[in-house]
Amino acid sequence: MDSKPLIYVADTQEFTLSRPLWLASGSRYRRELLARLRLPFAVHSPEIDETPLPAEPPATLARRLALAKARAVAELHPAALVLGSDQVCALGDAPLGKPGDAAAQIAQLERLSGQTVIFHTAVALVGLQAGLWQQHLDATRCVFRRLSSRDIEEYVAAEPAYDCAGGFKCEGLGISLLERMESLDPTAIIGLPMIWVADALRAHRSPAPTPAATVR
Repeated sequence: MDSKPLIYVADTQEFTLSRPLWLASGSRYRRELLARLRLPFAVHSPEIDETPLPAEPPATLARRLALAKARAVAELHPAALVLGSDQVCALGDAPLGKPGDAAAQIAQLERLSGQTVIFHTAVALVGLQAGLWQQHLDATRCVFRRLSSRDIEEYVAAEPAYDCAGGFKCEGLGISLLERMESLDPTAIIGLPMIWVADALRAHRSPAPTPAATVR
């Protein structure tokens, strides 16, 4: 695994954990979501092979990669708790990647018009010294309304979602492309199921130490 710069966030801490917390992801979306818990954590983006196995179902792929990411960073920091996550957007059994540019985003949204896609978001919490191996999978179902060429072109011009699988951001203007969305956790589609993450970390949480008084 190549070394990466460590990014420390959540400077405002209301709680701390019994072990250091690492996020095994280079995603800014996941970093912003985890920072909501106001816990100290560090970030390391693992280098793993994300190639799907032959005939591997999207949900299985997401679970396997989330665990692989968490394990890769946990092996570097065995005393820590490590969160790994992966998301696979699928139309039926066909995974949809990130469009990368405007033309690909338009083509992807044309394909999704009137269709239902499922975002399989997996997360794993691994602590090698703690003997901790926990996993969770969230499925968010997005039903697209019938989109005209004008709908798609105006959306892509207004919100270039090149780095988002499916080519849209439901937390932004992309919500207007949908007929309905079904999920148990609204943060899962953004990249990290925070309801589960918060519950999983709660067992390892304690109040942050009170700063020592200044001696005069």
